Amino acid sequence: MRFLKDLSLPAFTAGFVAVLVGFTSSVAIVFQAALAFGATPELISSWMWALGLGMGLCTAIPSLLWRMPVMVAWSTPGAAVLAVAGAGYGMGEAVGAFMLSALAIWLAGATGWFERVMNRIPVAIASALLAGVLARFGLDAFLAAKTALGLVLLMLVVYLLGRRLLPRYAVPLTLLAAIVYCGVRGELGWSSVHLALAVPQFTMPVFSWQAAISLAVPLFVVTMASQNLPGVAAIRAAGYGRMPISRLLSITGLATLVLAPFGAFALNLSAITAAICMGREAHEDPDKRYTAAVSCGLIYVLIGIFGATVTGLLTAFPRELVAAIAGLALLGTIGNGLAVALADERHREPALITFLVTLSGVAIAGIGSAFWGVVAGAAALFVQQYGASRKTNA
Repeated sequence: MRFLKDLSLPAFTAGFVAVLVGFTSSVAIVFQAALAFGATPELISSWMWALGLGMGLCTAIPSLLWRMPVMVAWSTPGAAVLAVAGAGYGMGEAVGAFMLSALAIWLAGATGWFERVMNRIPVAIASALLAGVLARFGLDAFLAAKTALGLVLLMLVVYLLGRRLLPRYAVPLTLLAAIVYCGVRGELGWSSVHLALAVPQFTMPVFSWQAAISLAVPLFVVTMASQNLPGVAAIRAAGYGRMPISRLLSITGLATLVLAPFGAFALNLSAITAAICMGREAHEDPDKRYTAAVSCGLIYVLIGIFGATVTGLLTAFPRELVAAIAGLALLGTIGNGLAVALADERHREPALITFLVTLSGVAIAGIGSAFWGVVAGAAALFVQQYGASRKTNA
């Protein structure tokens, strides 16, 4: 009953936008990963069932219990790794690798070592990391004008007017205007929507050292470095430092372990969709933003149950609409992240380096720019502090 009382239209819209952005931006990569292991259409549907159910329950239940916006997503870079490395492995070996990676993530949470590492990262570096991750979506919002100038201009005008006249409803109004615009122009692909329930398919895991090295280890590394690392940064930048990170990591690892035989390859903390549901656009009151996360989780569960139907519904929106609504919804979080990152002059240059390296999208050894941004920023901070301490001692 408290959830229904706290729920608002902006919060529900934030949850829907989070699903829209998170799903449509990477579902094709998940399909490619499944196909790399020879998945049939029935198995792909099972993957959607397992991932939707896992993300939904791991998002909605902790959010309701803790009254904080917990956001869990699938590992997009993990899916990309699997799509490339999966050739030559069967679905059974893939499932075995998913389970080994999930066990390692559970151990990272149970032992608390990952949270201890995160506690040593300065707030400025963490905020710059988050801003760098999200800034690419801000850029994509305006790059979409190259192919859909009228749509992007309309959304920008509605958003700016909404921010001035009805701040709480700026994003819902922008999304509504965009849907109406695309609907009138016949740009919504409703023909791909058809009613169909997803049926879970169990795959017996097969464990081999080859799959463990080639699949499980890279999946674990990229999920921790490229997903959980910026995910924690998003949580702390939004002011939810009291969230039990280690316990949440253990939950995602355990859920992946249970659902892996049905296709859940990796569940992890979210950064991009978390920023949408943790910002002021979701709710002015931070204590009520959990309703956005719960709404997101419930929609994910629907995706799992009605896999093909919801997939068609979400992918019916034009790519430019998705890019623009994501960028506009994240403007406030990007601005706040940069403000915190650059506020302290002592940390300004290391934070700026973190931001730029993360924004660059550079990937080394299969590990994404989020990890290397933190490494570069921490190295710059160490050099500055080490030099300052030597001068002081002299």
